[in-house]
Amino acid sequence: MKPMRWQVLILGLAVCLCARVQAADIFDIFDIKPATNAPRTGVAGLSQQQIAAGLKEALGQGVEQAVTTLGKTNGFLMDAAVKILMPEGLRNVESALRALRQDQLADEFVTAMNRAAEQAVPEAAGVLVDSVKQMTISDAASILTSTNNSATEYFRRTSETNLYTHFLPIVKDATAKAGVTSAYKRMTERVTGGSGQLGGIFGIQAPDLDDYITKKALDGLFLKIGEQEKLIRENPVARTSEILERVFGAIGRQRESSRTSAP
Repeated sequence: MKPMRWQVLILGLAVCLCARVQAADIFDIFDIKPATNAPRTGVAGLSQQQIAAGLKEALGQGVEQAVTTLGKTNGFLMDAAVKILMPEGLRNVESALRALRQDQLADEFVTAMNRAAEQAVPEAAGVLVDSVKQMTISDAASILTSTNNSATEYFRRTSETNLYTHFLPIVKDATAKAGVTSAYKRMTERVTGGSGQLGGIFGIQAPDLDDYITKKALDGLFLKIGEQEKLIRENPVARTSEILERVFGAIGRQRESSRTSAP
């Protein structure tokens, strides 16, 4: 047999062997999408749909835990991590009150702000959950394998403006019920001799309290959601559903395998 025939035979055998390689392997090697519409697997053998479902479940559980933790009496006030303090522009007013031994007026105002946040949080639960549901799957894989609060940060980055718009009127209502405005008025009148004109004495303008409380309430909510996400990622006991265990258990095993196989 001539050399050229041997080359043809070898090439034919190679083609036959290549044909036996699974299509998924070829697609993984060259990152080519298969021609069919079958869903591809992603991180840790999970489909993008599974990853997105797991992340949404984690965020939903985080929202539920945050609302339960913060939406009760002293939920904000007695938690140093989320307690709403005197607005920066009023720190001089607070100092003046305490110098006059009128601590109760400053404390009353701070308490009223925290009570407003505590009352607003349960009412905003539906807004938060709806925002979680809008999360897309496009960034799911990178979110899953990133930091311990990456899903929460993505959630905040993509939805905070909309959340603020929906949250503000809820806070305004809670602010009125909690007596924030009246507490503020009593506090400022004491240091201005009844005039209430802070600008003339301290060179400041009255802050927008509803805006301030809304932003601080959202800060507290996202902090607690992030803590819950971290817990789900790190502690199997916190994975209270099948999808949470499937997704975060798989990524945990993948990371552990990577650590043990590293040189």
